Amino acid sequence: MISLLALPLLALGVTAQTTGVTTRYWDCCKPSCAWSGKASVSQPVLTCDAGGNTLTDPDVTSGCDGGTAFTCANNSPFAVDDNTAYGFAAVSIAGSNEAAWCCSCYELTFTSGPVAGKKMTVQATNTGGDLGSNQFDLLIPGGGVGIFTQGCPAQFGSWNGGQQYGGVSSRDECSQLPASLVAGCQFRFDWFEGADNPGVTFQEVTCPSELTAISGCSRL
Repeated sequence: MISLLALPLLALGVTAQTTGVTTRYWDCCKPSCAWSGKASVSQPVLTCDAGGNTLTDPDVTSGCDGGTAFTCANNSPFAVDDNTAYGFAAVSIAGSNEAAWCCSCYELTFTSGPVAGKKMTVQATNTGGDLGSNQFDLLIPGGGVGIFTQGCPAQFGSWNGGQQYGGVSSRDECSQLPASLVAGCQFRFDWFEGADNPGVTFQEVTCPSELTAISGCSRL
């Protein structure tokens, strides 16, 4: 009889916790995992046009490159209960690649700041050349547009989302955003308690149906 202690964690269906970092952004751009051929998935991540209508064609050019495909407003994070939340993120996992993490889900356990001990499950819908190792760039409206400054004005006609890096500085400033993004912005100051890039441990988990229903994307 083989002792369970002798089996690797993956053989038991358990993924080891790994240390990571978080940042935040909302640049309105078409996410990377919305393009076809990125990974073995049911379909690429859904996008929306400037009016909020869902696009199903994965070949529509990103609004950050002069096209009409943008991040859908329903990609905003939301609380499940006082200690659990769901959302989406741009991801960079050490030793892995986009084909492996596109539309995969990760349970983040926050280890610092006011949210220490809380958990957030995110689906990877994007990546970024400016991301570091084991970094989760949480998709939060008003979180800062980062390097892509043109997407949100292209989608909404104008954009008053605070600092390029960091975004709005208070819950009251969330009212400056388009109506469809206000609740997602307020999440940062409510459930997320205004945390500023807290550390995490993380592990890959099965995606909740609540997230795959929004993104339209599941791993095969």
